Amino acid sequence: MKYFTIYTAALCFIVFLVPQNTLGHMNSESGLGLEVTNHETGKDYIIAAYVAGWREWSTTQIDALKLTHINYAFADIKDGKINSYLDNDDINYAILDSLRMINPELKILVSVGGWSRSTYFSDAALTEESRKKFAESAIEFLQRYNLDGIDLDWEYPGSPGAGNVFRAVDRENFTFLLEELRIRLDRQTVLDGRETDPYLLTIATGASQGFLQNTEMNKAHQYLDYVLLMTYDYHTGGSPVAGHHTNLFRSQSLHYTRGSADQSVQWFIDSGIPSEKLVLGVAFYGRYWTDVRPVDNGLYQFAPGSDRGAAGFDRLKAEYINKNGFTRYWDPEAKAPWLWNPETGTFWSYDDEESIQHKTDYIKARGLGGAMFWEYSQNLNGELLEALYNGLIKE
Repeated sequence: MKYFTIYTAALCFIVFLVPQNTLGHMNSESGLGLEVTNHETGKDYIIAAYVAGWREWSTTQIDALKLTHINYAFADIKDGKINSYLDNDDINYAILDSLRMINPELKILVSVGGWSRSTYFSDAALTEESRKKFAESAIEFLQRYNLDGIDLDWEYPGSPGAGNVFRAVDRENFTFLLEELRIRLDRQTVLDGRETDPYLLTIATGASQGFLQNTEMNKAHQYLDYVLLMTYDYHTGGSPVAGHHTNLFRSQSLHYTRGSADQSVQWFIDSGIPSEKLVLGVAFYGRYWTDVRPVDNGLYQFAPGSDRGAAGFDRLKAEYINKNGFTRYWDPEAKAPWLWNPETGTFWSYDDEESIQHKTDYIKARGLGGAMFWEYSQNLNGELLEALYNGLIKE
């Protein structure tokens, strides 16, 4: 998950709103066996929201009744341990904790890493000693802030990311690190008497084949409750072509070159991950390109303009969607909207209520675990969360 305010996606915040679905773990050291919920029969889905730690929050801004879990982004790694680094972290954790008075089923996790805080993951995972040290710090962090689990957003094992340390052995060490965390979390579950409400371990992952090639997800998933797919940023500010950045399916355009959420889901299922552990990512922000070639209303056209960036859905709705020279268009193949202004040659890609409805239908049809989104503050008016809730939770 990428670390960016309104301009970079990442990963993302995670909020889930159903009674917690505990996935099975059996660990020889902890001796703890947990019951598995079958999504095909139980129909329990999560709605996961990433909540940015660099923002000031209040309890009135977050609709806790439409969430199952919140992933607070981010914690850092310092001297091999999980470390809180933002000045307002203590206040924000207290605010999130108070949301349990509104929704007692709400689970709150800390997301470790992100695009700019994954620098020392490789070091933390390198040896048995360093992994134990990291896992012990995870337990201490959970207890300090009364949290329900750990979400790792290592961007990315075996890859440079944003200048982070990386090694070829990250592939195996990522699995070992998750195993050590699972052991310690299961042990703490027993010590704290939480057998019916165990501590959670999730990861946010890149949605590419590259991530799968640099990890052992066929082995690693056994230690995880959920795998959160960052199915957005298929086109970014570095893309020479203006295209969908969070499309559900492939477009039939001759100029289509990037991925889709459906393609990513299939790659991860083919890698051996059970579908009910996969959580589909939704973007609460859009991306834009300028000087776009004025053909096909800008879709998949060359975009040489240097002015490009991102903005949250609240701003898109207030300033751009069918306003100020922009017209909304719909791609029936990709199940994705876009905006086009022919006067300025500006193109926007984003998720909206209609594309989210297709995504929630897809989640149910494929038997996935639910949805997550980046990032809560980008749609404080709540339209997109409402669409997720209506599609996955509301009877």
